[in-house]
Amino acid sequence: MAKTFTGRPIVAGNITGQSIVTRQGFNILASYQQSYFNRRKAICSDQNNTDLYGKDLAKKVICLPKGIGSTTGGMILQVVAELGNGPKALLFSEHIDSLSAAGVILSEMWSNKKIVTVDGLGAEFLAYVQNDMSIKINEDGSVVVNDAV
Repeated sequence: MAKTFTGRPIVAGNITGQSIVTRQGFNILASYQQSYFNRRKAICSDQNNTDLYGKDLAKKVICLPKGIGSTTGGMILQVVAELGNGPKALLFSEHIDSLSAAGVILSEMWSNKKIVTVDGLGAEFLAYVQNDMSIKINEDGSVVVNDAV
């Protein structure tokens, strides 16, 4: 069985991918700081994020409440996307922060690398989704989560 959530598309797209979940703020710089030059993996290096630390973020659908961290966060998203190890999508339960928004928009504009992004999916979304679920994202901002882990 699947459950559908609806949010606001920031970077629209139709994709399917595998979820990776954090229930705390996602620090883009800390998470990707050791992955700049690795084109196959993006192992999360943020020791403060116990949900993601040590896990491969490359080409995953990252489900998160919000982005946190320094002003370089947007640039880091753009760089890891250009290198080919960025996330496939970012799904925010809350409203997207300006740094993450800049990163996903610049990734598409400057590097022609789309990071499909939807925000405002709600607390119920983040409570429901688990690691390794199949997620289908539609251009209209609807997100279908397959409940089979």
